Amino acid sequence: MSQVPKKDQTPISRNIVENEAELKKRLGFGTSFDVGVRTLTILDKHIQMYFVNGLCDNQYIIELLKELMDLDSRGRKTASTNVNQAIINHLPHVQVEFVKTLEDATTQMLSGLVFILVEGEEQAIVIDVRSYPTRGPSEPDTERVVRGSRDGYTENIIINTALTRRRIRDDRMRNEIMRVGTRSQTDICISYIDGIVDPKMVEIIRKELEAINIDGLTMADKIVEEYIVKQGMNPFPLVRYTERPDVAATHLLEGHVIIMVDTSPSVIITPTTFFHHVQHAEEYRQAPFIGTLLRWTRFIGIVFSLLILPFWLLLTMNPDLLPAALDFIGPNETTNIPVFLQILFAELGIELLRMAAIHTPSPLATALGLVAALLIGEIAIEVGYFTPEVILYVALGAIGMFATPSYELGIALRATRIFLIVAVAIFKAPGFIIGTTLFIFFLVAIKTFAKPYLWPFLPFDPPAIWQILVRSSVPSVRFRPSIVHPQDPVKQKSE
Repeated sequence: MSQVPKKDQTPISRNIVENEAELKKRLGFGTSFDVGVRTLTILDKHIQMYFVNGLCDNQYIIELLKELMDLDSRGRKTASTNVNQAIINHLPHVQVEFVKTLEDATTQMLSGLVFILVEGEEQAIVIDVRSYPTRGPSEPDTERVVRGSRDGYTENIIINTALTRRRIRDDRMRNEIMRVGTRSQTDICISYIDGIVDPKMVEIIRKELEAINIDGLTMADKIVEEYIVKQGMNPFPLVRYTERPDVAATHLLEGHVIIMVDTSPSVIITPTTFFHHVQHAEEYRQAPFIGTLLRWTRFIGIVFSLLILPFWLLLTMNPDLLPAALDFIGPNETTNIPVFLQILFAELGIELLRMAAIHTPSPLATALGLVAALLIGEIAIEVGYFTPEVILYVALGAIGMFATPSYELGIALRATRIFLIVAVAIFKAPGFIIGTTLFIFFLVAIKTFAKPYLWPFLPFDPPAIWQILVRSSVPSVRFRPSIVHPQDPVKQKSE
């Protein structure tokens, strides 16, 4: 399907020499080594094929050139005169379209396609021969499961849409693609199931993406998130990331919208609430009872990691709050460093170790762990910088953070924990109570796409709360989550 030229774009001229001069200036021929052009004469007409090395499959290009050369020899015998139509009929490819401006043609070429200019024609023939450099769809490191699929999203948006389509063979599934970034022209795909998703939600996301006016999406999905949700200084994640196609497919069937950004292996799930970030695929790969046990263990670990350090600090600073049976709680040894500063230094040390682990090559990770455990931990205790209990509770808090399925939520909870620790150190018991209350009020006030962040607790939705607290068997779940306002709320019909 041909496109109508815009006012600020350059239409393709019938004079191929003029097109060549303009394209060489635009694409930097002679400077950029990866931009190529192949010139042919087919049926006495000059033809040029433009491409980018590294983004195209060279075998496809060779096949196209062979077919064009064969066309020249066969066309002369049959005295064919309609060169453009003859070329189209002899292109051995399934995806062929036309563009009428040089801007559209170059954008397609820089996306990995090739375009052909024919002397005397006012449109270019665009052929999809993309072959992006990419890795295979391997299992994501942050979302591993004991049982389940081992494929994961990659940096190739074409592969990602195929991985999702493989799981949902519904003719009503839609993959809308657009380009964002005045210079990067990054491909973004909006995926949803027509007939389930709320059309207003799709329209909101589409308008937010179209309103992005930036030269390039260097950080891909993260930049898109900051534009569409207006997070500001809020540390809590307002969208969910996943690299698992089965997780994305599950949310599509519930009525969510998936946003895929080219060059990123993570897809954005929206709208989401706080409780979407504490679910994990492993819960649904086990029996319902085991899944519920795993879920509750994770919930307890998250709450424990958030409150254990502030609460222990409160009891340490106010030993009179302890009953006689628990008077052993608190540091048995005294040091020259206050407990409050010990906790802050230990939290800083854990954060530095986490950052070092990310930047440390895998073969050296074991050595890093030994250094952290033996040299830093043991010697720091023996010297007197830390008491053993401080190291214990800081480690328990770190384990709870690492057990949080959402990496972004784990870091946000760590920041909240430090806030509570400071509040307890300054105001003691009132600081703990007021700080915890402010934290809850803050979560209540958060909305993402006008959806309450603490749903289904606030507002109260008993059936949805049951689905949060208990991992129900799949046959017993008949309705989709009401938070997404699905057009078809019934997931499976009752017999």
